Amino acid sequence: MRTREDGTVEIGVGLISVGWMGRLHSRAYANLRYAYPDLGLRLRLVHAADPAPARADEAVEVLGYERASADYRDVLRDPEVDVVSICAPNFLHAEIGIAAARAGKHFWIEKPVGRGEHETRAVAEAAAEAGVVSSIGFNYRHAPAIEYLRELVLEGRLGRITNVRGQMFADYSADPRGALSWRFVREHAGTGVLGDLMGHLVDLVQYAIGPIAEVSAVTSTVYTERPELPMGTGTHFAVIENGDMKAVENEDYAGMLVRIAAGAPGAHAVGALEASRVSVGPRASYGIEVYGTHGSAHWDFERMNELHLSGGLGAENQGYTRVMARPGMGDFARFQPGAGTSMGYDDLKVIEAKKFVQAVLGREALNANIQDALSAAQVVGAAERSAETRTWQPSAPVDGTTAAGA
Repeated sequence: MRTREDGTVEIGVGLISVGWMGRLHSRAYANLRYAYPDLGLRLRLVHAADPAPARADEAVEVLGYERASADYRDVLRDPEVDVVSICAPNFLHAEIGIAAARAGKHFWIEKPVGRGEHETRAVAEAAAEAGVVSSIGFNYRHAPAIEYLRELVLEGRLGRITNVRGQMFADYSADPRGALSWRFVREHAGTGVLGDLMGHLVDLVQYAIGPIAEVSAVTSTVYTERPELPMGTGTHFAVIENGDMKAVENEDYAGMLVRIAAGAPGAHAVGALEASRVSVGPRASYGIEVYGTHGSAHWDFERMNELHLSGGLGAENQGYTRVMARPGMGDFARFQPGAGTSMGYDDLKVIEAKKFVQAVLGREALNANIQDALSAAQVVGAAERSAETRTWQPSAPVDGTTAAGA
C-alpha cells in the first residue's frame, strides 16, 4: 500500500480463481470508488491467477488486471499485491488461505473457509499468527434490511427474543439431471448443503440475535446419484443428459433445532433452521424470522429490499407492515436515493469489499472475520455430529466474532 500525491491510499489487489465469484469480487473492488468516494482509496487490480488460460486472459482483457498467471502462488509472491481475494473451490480454500496468511497478504475469502471446522481453525490460526486481516463472504448480512433487523434486536425494540426461524431454500440442484460437480464430492466440498447454505443461515442468526450454543439436526440426500461433470467445466447449475452416474457423497437437505447462547441479545431463544439445494418452487429463498415479546420481523432474500415488521401488542392494526429498505438502513443510501428503488446482489459485495479494506487500513472493523467463519463451521460441525448420533450437540463459544452482542 502507498499514499499517492493526492492523498489517496492505493491498495494492490490480487485474485485467485477467475470464475463467477472472482468476477464479482473484481466488480466490487472497481465499484468502491463510486459508492464510497469518501474512503480516499484507489483499488488497483494487479495480479490474477487461474489455471484455465481463457480465464487468465479474461482477467486482463475484461476485468482489468495488469497481469495474470496460472499458479496462485505467483499472486502471493507479487510484492505489489496487498490484499487477495480467494474465490477458488472449497477444497482449495484452506490451502490458499494459509498460504496467503504466511505470505503476509490480507485476504477476503469465500465461505466455507474450509471443509469443516478443522480446516477453518487452521486458517484462523495462520491468520492470527501472521497478523493479517481476514474477511469472509457472508454477503447476506450486509442487506440493509438485515442491518436494520439487527439494530431492532440490539435496541430491544422487539422485546425479549423468544424464537427464530430461518431457511435457505435453493433449487440449483432440484433437477436430478443436475451435474455432479465438486460440490457433491466430500473430498472436494466436505459437507453438502450444511456448508454451502446452512453456514450462511447460521451467520445470519448469529449476526442478528447471538451465538448458537447447541443444535439437534437431521440431514438427507434426496438424489443419491448424479451425472458427472468433469472438474473445471460448466457450473453447478449444469444439466447433463445421459451422463455417467456417480454417487452423491453429502447431504441435499439439513434441518436443525437451535438454542441461542446465554448473554446474547437473544439469550436462551430457540429456533428451527432449514437448508435445501433441491427445493422445487423457491429459487433463492434465503430468509430469517425473529420473534420477540414486543414484536417480530421477517426477511427473505428473494425480496431483499423489504422487511416485514409487526406492530406491538395492543396496536390498533396489529400485524405485519411491509417496510421498504431506505436511507438510514445500513449502507442503502450509498447505492439508491430512496425507498422503492432497489439494491441488488452485487451491491452487497461492494459493501463487503468496503468493510474489508476499512479493516485492512486499521479503521472501524465491521467485516465478517475468520472468527465468524470458525463459529459458523463449529455449528455446522455440531449439526453433522448431531445428525449422525441423533443427539443434541454443543457449539463452543468463539472469541472475536461480530455476533450480536459480541
